[in-house]
Amino acid sequence: MLSFLLRLKSSGLTGLLCLLLCSCRGASPYYLQQSQLRAQQLYLQNRNLALQNQALGQMAAERAQLEQQNMALKANLDLANQRLQNLQSANEQLENKFRTHLTASPVSPLNSDQTRRLEELRQKYPEFEFDPHTGVSKFSTDLLFASGKDEITPRSQQILAEFARIMNQPDVQNLKILVVGHTDNKPIGKPHTRAEHPTNWHLSTDRANAVVLALRKHGIAETRMGATGYGEWQPIASNATEEGRQRNRRVEIFVLAPEASIAGWEDHTPLK
Repeated sequence: MLSFLLRLKSSGLTGLLCLLLCSCRGASPYYLQQSQLRAQQLYLQNRNLALQNQALGQMAAERAQLEQQNMALKANLDLANQRLQNLQSANEQLENKFRTHLTASPVSPLNSDQTRRLEELRQKYPEFEFDPHTGVSKFSTDLLFASGKDEITPRSQQILAEFARIMNQPDVQNLKILVVGHTDNKPIGKPHTRAEHPTNWHLSTDRANAVVLALRKHGIAETRMGATGYGEWQPIASNATEEGRQRNRRVEIFVLAPEASIAGWEDHTPLK
């Protein structure tokens, strides 16, 4: 009983405590018991309210913290979405540029007269290919070279001489010529061939150089020409068949406009 009264006093129910003390005198035991129960109920209700208020305060603080976190997350999400939009826009621009690059039709720098002459050359030599839209000429290396060799055959000297005469016309002498060699994917097998051309890359480059030297012999200036080789790495047909491998063994001659951009290619006209 004493501990209960002390809890009432500490909980702020002083008035109720005084009422109980005053009513204890002369009150019946039943009435006293009921008063004690009532006081205990009020105490418990008051304590529960205090706990609820404390819990509500804590929940309000947590809610405010969650709202701040939500605002920060929303700001980060908006920033991420903006970055994503920027990346998508940049990606679309790159795709458009790449698509334009792929679909752009190259224009031949040759005039109608040179195009006609090269078309006649193509009809005369079945192994010689010419694209009038791009100005690219292709020679089968089976026409130009013996197997595994980089010496031009006597039979192919005539077609190179005719090609050089067309390229030496006054109105096309400003055009550049790039010779590119290609092979199939069969590795160099013969030891004596491998001693001269260790790989297909060497063989394709040596053959391109041989064509350049032959064109120089037929009067095309060295300052107009360049040579390179790609080995087996740029096939135009499947290497699974002999027909495909034969198509891949080729030498391409690109006729380029004077302003064509090629790394390391500048005007090297000999000084007098």
